[in-house]
Amino acid sequence: MSVHLLLSYFFLGITLAAPIGPVNSARIDKGIKNGFWHAWIVGAGSMIADAIFMILVYIGMVRFLEIPVVQIFLWLFGGFVLIYTGFESVVQSNKITLNQYRNRDSLLSCFLTGFIMSVTSPLSILFWLGIYGSILAKTASSYGTSQVFIYSGMIFLGLTCWDFFVALLTNGFRRFLTERSLRVISITSGASLLGFGGYFAYQGIKAIVS
Repeated sequence: MSVHLLLSYFFLGITLAAPIGPVNSARIDKGIKNGFWHAWIVGAGSMIADAIFMILVYIGMVRFLEIPVVQIFLWLFGGFVLIYTGFESVVQSNKITLNQYRNRDSLLSCFLTGFIMSVTSPLSILFWLGIYGSILAKTASSYGTSQVFIYSGMIFLGLTCWDFFVALLTNGFRRFLTERSLRVISITSGASLLGFGGYFAYQGIKAIVS
């Protein structure tokens, strides 16, 4: 078993987690406002969803997720979740005070935020089906099925390390937090989620009319 190959799968996990998307936007938002554990638990929820996708790909459930009706539902429902969350973040930004907001979000709500955003995200689903599916096939053909769990574990370790890094980073920014910056974060995060939600909804509507 090559150490170089193990490291390449580890860095692949970091690469999969690093792009700024809905989950990272929510993770940064919750972490700066509430602290390390709130940011980390958003990522933990997302990783549970990622693990579900990995298992579905492994046991051959890809065909179910390739059904057009299922894909349309995922686009529309994922869009709804993101638009609702983003709209609420923007609208509520003017009502936020620094003392009120600290530790307002429960860890459970942060976990559900990360999980629901990931499990309903068509981009996450298509990403895992496309990239992890091809990796799974390549690994199995080159090294046998006995190595699949090991290399999948390295991908998951990369995801975990990225989650820990972002949680530390956002926790460090809390010392600079003011009510004004708090509102800017809420509006920026909300606008990002609205943008992703609008894109998801557009893709769902486009799939319906085409």
